Parts: sequence; structure tokens; C-alpha cells
Amino acid sequence: MNDKRHDWTRGVYAITDAQLLPSDRQLIEACRAALNGGLALLQYRDKSGDLSHRLRQALALAMLCRNYSVPLIINDDLALARRLRDDGYAGVGLHLGQEDGSLRQAREVLGPEAIIGATCHARLDLAERAADEGASYLAFGRFFASKTKPEAPPATLDLLAEAARFGLPRVAIGGIDIDNVSQARNAGAELLATVHGVFGGEDPETPVRELNARLNSTYS
Repeated sequence: MNDKRHDWTRGVYAITDAQLLPSDRQLIEACRAALNGGLALLQYRDKSGDLSHRLRQALALAMLCRNYSVPLIINDDLALARRLRDDGYAGVGLHLGQEDGSLRQAREVLGPEAIIGATCHARLDLAERAADEGASYLAFGRFFASKTKPEAPPATLDLLAEAARFGLPRVAIGGIDIDNVSQARNAGAELLATVHGVFGGEDPETPVRELNARLNSTYS
């Protein structure tokens, strides 16, 4: 295990997709490659109703992420996140949408150290509420055309600057790729979340490295 302290608050935030990575092997191999590229966070997102399937995959990803000292974020499943943390995977966190349960309750269940993120769409009032309820980061978007959620309401990049007042890492999501990542970063996003931008090709490591190189040039 890599004991180097990991800064999860800025960088590339990869989100898995069950259609792009339908098998356990594809999921693990793709996530390992993305982690080799240097992720800040990895989110496991699977909306299937197969609880044993989700637990099996999440456990495998939790072990993998622990080896890289990268937090694994579970999408919209507090019970699964709690199960993993109870099993000793302290780096597991949770991401909640607006209709996926109480963030305040999740904070009470997972404790003060867990990373808990909130979807805020294009609304500062949602961000304010999430911050008050104990969110670790605030996710805004979509900022660009999204292949994963093309129907998501659009957001403007100036929203990111306005959200600075909450004092939490800001996540930009929605169509993030190598062509626009600098725009989102320069607008104020510390974390750049992407699905297709990482997992849409055959080699996830390369786009993560390219995105990190572009991001590092904006930080320097």
C-alpha cells in the first residue's frame, strides 16, 4: 500500500459507468489503469437493483483504491458505503444526488471523516444547504454537452466562482474532457469529474495523465 498522503481535493475525479464497463473484469482493469494515471477520486456508480453485484464490485474497487491510497466514493447508496467502512475500508465515501437521501443523516452514519459529496446542479441554494448539512465537496454542472446525462440542465461556468464562498472543493461535471478541462479549472473548479473522458476509450490511463498534465499547467 502506498502510504504517501493523498490530496483528494483537486485533480481528476473519474466516475464509473455500468454500460461502458459491463463486466467485473472490465471495471477493475479500467479503474486500475485510471488509478495508474493519477486520480484524485474514483466514484463507483451502478444503478442496478442487484445488491450482491454492487457489493462484489464495490469491495473489489475498495481494495484496489486502498492500494493506491485514493478514496472510493459510492454513488447514492449509504448502506453500501457504511458496509464497506464497517469492513475496514475507511477511505470509502458517498455521493448523494438531490433525491438520494439526507446528507445530514449520511454524515451522522458515516462520521466526520468520511468524504460526502452533493449534487448541486446549477443552484447555489442547493450548495448552501449541502454545506450546512456537512458536505465535503459540492458538484455543479453540466457545463458542457454530456454523453452520460445529455438531459441534465446546463450550468454556466461563472457559477463556480460564486460558489467559492462556501469554502468547499468545487466539482465541475458534464462533458469534461481534454478540450475544456482548462476552462473549468480556470473558472474555479478544483475537481474535474468525468465518465466518458476517462472510461470512453480503450486505455483510461492515458486520458487521466493528459488531463492531469493540463490541470498542472493551470495550477503552476
